[in-house]
Amino acid sequence: MKKQVGVIFGSRSCEREVSIISAVQLMRHADQEKYDIIPVYIDESGNWYTGDALKDIGSFKPFNPDKKGITKVFPDLSSGSGALLTHTRGTGLFSKDRIEIAARIDVYIIVMHGLHGEDGTIQGLLELANVPYTSTGVAGSALGMDKIMMKQFFRGADLPVLPGIGVTRTRYLSEPKSVFEEVEKELGYPVFVKPANLGSSIGVSRADDRESLEDSLELAFEYDRRVLIEAGLDKPIELNCSVLGYDEEIEASPIEMPINQDEFLDFKDKYLASGGSKGMASLHRVLPAPIEDELRDEIQEMSRKIFRMLDCKGVVRIDYMFDKNAGKLYITEINTIPGSLAFYLWENAGVAYTRLIDRMVGYAEKAHGDKNRANYAYTSDILKGVSFGTKGAKGSKGAKIAK
Repeated sequence: MKKQVGVIFGSRSCEREVSIISAVQLMRHADQEKYDIIPVYIDESGNWYTGDALKDIGSFKPFNPDKKGITKVFPDLSSGSGALLTHTRGTGLFSKDRIEIAARIDVYIIVMHGLHGEDGTIQGLLELANVPYTSTGVAGSALGMDKIMMKQFFRGADLPVLPGIGVTRTRYLSEPKSVFEEVEKELGYPVFVKPANLGSSIGVSRADDRESLEDSLELAFEYDRRVLIEAGLDKPIELNCSVLGYDEEIEASPIEMPINQDEFLDFKDKYLASGGSKGMASLHRVLPAPIEDELRDEIQEMSRKIFRMLDCKGVVRIDYMFDKNAGKLYITEINTIPGSLAFYLWENAGVAYTRLIDRMVGYAEKAHGDKNRANYAYTSDILKGVSFGTKGAKGSKGAKIAK
């Protein structure tokens, strides 16, 4: 019997279109002999839909929820149900509305980028629903999404990160001069300004002086109320490494070196250079990166360490900057659900995308089994000794606990 695999994507995120590309790619590579692939699309308003029409990229140009083959649904959050329900209105005079099961999901592959998906929110919902899912869990996903918290975590773990300053919109609007002075004193120029909770380089820009810093902050605050200002490097080398696994089974991929004539890969470089149909897989790169074996080993070992520290699951990608002048390596960020699921890095290691999907599903089910082996049945006698006193007693003042 085939496994019912829900591929969940889209959501209320600036990276929704990137998510669509990544999801359609994945659905085309999944083993149709093993899985019934069930697309689950969340639109920009937060509405859920399913249907075979969502396997076609053309269904999103633009998205029409009334198109044949698309059904509006909502998840049943009863533990272990995995059902997607649809509300059908009665048509006759005495007919009643009814709730029907549109699909039942055995395991979810999460293909979301950015807020409301990669940040721990959908992971939390699926934890409550007690359904297996492929990505890193709630805590690791949330920490990996927030660039300010992520940097503090890495710094606290004594891992190499570039100096940076977190700024809120409220502070910047009330005292912009103090922000400029702090940046110039602590970081100097150039700096990169990044929305704290956004990926795909959306809202990210470089500032080389106070005037451009002001412009960069105005841009970044359009996307988030918190912004990271990070010290820049002089023509650094960008290096990326993916990690695959769960628990103690952890494997690092070959390392890629994205190629760009400029110092910064923006959204256009990453996703629009080849029409966007291949997502991150279309980016010009050298793979494996032409670096010394010692640096390669350092990146792979550090990537595995980060994977363990955040208790990651499935596929992640960790991005680095190497300052060749100083010979120093810095962590840029972790992508807990990377663009195109970083399949191109694993293909270079001899792992076909179809097999990568199999392993992600396997890790999701193993993690789910581990969670359900935990003891949730522990009870105490504390309720037997609780009394709220006589009728009419107000609030906690009437509560007594027998000892």
